[in-house]
Amino acid sequence: MARPEVLAAVDLGSNSFHLQVGRALDGQIYALDSLREGVRLGAGLTTDKRIDRATQARALETLSRFGERLRGLPRQAVRAVGTNAVRVAKNAPQFLREARAALGFPIEVISGQEEARLIYLGVSHSLPPATHARLVVDIGGGSTEFIIGTGFEPRLTESLYMGCVSWSLRFFEGGRIDKGRMKAAELAARQELSGMVRAYRAQGWQEAVGSSGTARAIETVLVEGGYAESGITRDGLDRLRSLLIKHERADPDRIAGLGENRVAVLPGGVAIMGAVLEELAIEKMTVSDGALRHGVLYDLLGRVQHADMREATVAQFTRRYHVDAQQAERVRRLALAIYDAALRESARETEASRDDDADRLLLDWSARLAEIGLSIAHAQYHRHSAYVLSNADMPGFSRMEQQRLARLVLAHRGKLNKVEDLGVEGGEWVLIFALRLATLFLRSRTDIKVPLLRASADEAGFTVALPQAWLDENPLTADALESEAGYWKAVGMRLVVENLSDKKVAALARA
Repeated sequence: MARPEVLAAVDLGSNSFHLQVGRALDGQIYALDSLREGVRLGAGLTTDKRIDRATQARALETLSRFGERLRGLPRQAVRAVGTNAVRVAKNAPQFLREARAALGFPIEVISGQEEARLIYLGVSHSLPPATHARLVVDIGGGSTEFIIGTGFEPRLTESLYMGCVSWSLRFFEGGRIDKGRMKAAELAARQELSGMVRAYRAQGWQEAVGSSGTARAIETVLVEGGYAESGITRDGLDRLRSLLIKHERADPDRIAGLGENRVAVLPGGVAIMGAVLEELAIEKMTVSDGALRHGVLYDLLGRVQHADMREATVAQFTRRYHVDAQQAERVRRLALAIYDAALRESARETEASRDDDADRLLLDWSARLAEIGLSIAHAQYHRHSAYVLSNADMPGFSRMEQQRLARLVLAHRGKLNKVEDLGVEGGEWVLIFALRLATLFLRSRTDIKVPLLRASADEAGFTVALPQAWLDENPLTADALESEAGYWKAVGMRLVVENLSDKKVAALARA
């Protein structure tokens, strides 16, 4: 399958939505188009953490416009991510269903740690190559990310629940600014920072870099007002703080360089930035053009060029949790063979489907990660595996991908009732079927000669056909298949095991 040349990233930020389109050439991405809309999703969160309908309507209109620009691009060329506001919203599932329909592409909710990794990736590609350590600070609408890294590799990442939108709403209601409000906002930010300061100072860095809208807006005001030649300085920020307090609001008519789109969120951003410079003893911070959306593009470039960060994470987890590599490989091969057979029989497999089948990739990873829980305890190890996959930091994976992995691993042995209420999607049952059968056949944990195996799937369940002679020679497996049929019946699905005669086996072998 040809690799897509044009890639696109969509960032559903808590303050703004961004669309970035670029052309991939020789490992670099060259900008083709960009769109930005100040949706302020975080400001639409009600007291009970729900995105109100008016804000949802603005978001959906924006995504519809983005969708028009993306029309015609293949699915694997577009990645859309949601950040803090979508992470915390209780009605996020309903909103995301409508958002996906409006955009025309899937939307992933990423964790704060994954957001930090992608921000660093975007920033590091926008800066000149360097061998020294950099600290990247990204004050977003609902969260602030901190990353120390060298080259393109992040070493230390943190995400805190404070952002320019949430802090402005919390401490500067109605846009009113005074010394007491600013002091309270800065003190609260310093308290948020207190748990990470020691580790970051111990790690150390030679250059501090700000990214995204807050840092750029502050730099613009400082430069336009004559408070700094470039970047963000401690002295310049102090002068901007005094100016805001003097005018009692962020007034674009009296503050040079302040855009209308930043009026409502500047006070919170300034308070957080002041706390960051103070707690981390930063005298000057440069500002980068790189941001989350650029990191998403470069991460997407890695995926289409088969340098997927998720693959590296899976390999790391198998080492960290001492997975039996030979058994994992046996299960992986057989599970994929069963899955492919089921798709062929169901006429759902196309010539290029393997390269563009996200579900097949998920099955591959789940087969290799199914036994990570054995390092915790043998009893109920699949539950331990699922817990780790649900809660661990897994670079490259979205929250939804982690939850899907966890569901497959939880379902790969034992009764199936336990996953009925976990949001298993229709296509996931085929993955569960393939993984469970592979695990069942390979219970001896040795290389076995897999018999001629035919599998099919439909809405009612699954059928597997095996040679009668082989079933007679392997009564333990035959008995396990009978129990397996009972597990599927308990969740309202069927598993039929067809016995193939020697004559039928010979005919199929010749076909």
